[in-house]
Amino acid sequence: MTDITYTIVEHDGGWAYKLGDVFSETFRTHDAALHAAQRVAGEQRVAGDETGIVYEDSRGQWHEELSAGDDRPTTHVVDKA
Repeated sequence: MTDITYTIVEHDGGWAYKLGDVFSETFRTHDAALHAAQRVAGEQRVAGDETGIVYEDSRGQWHEELSAGDDRPTTHVVDKA
């Protein structure tokens, strides 16, 4: 199972949540960023429909996969402030 961690960080004169090297939009307050990260983390855990996925890898090869709607990640929110 995939494990996803959102981190609350200072960013661009405000606060954001971060996943890997990707920042969310900037929020004016720490609490607003924290609540947004908690909402997004919760949405990641919600099961969905089985669906097809088509993507291109870093070598330019295309892949087709079937994603089960119940294969959801474990999510966490870490507050670095």
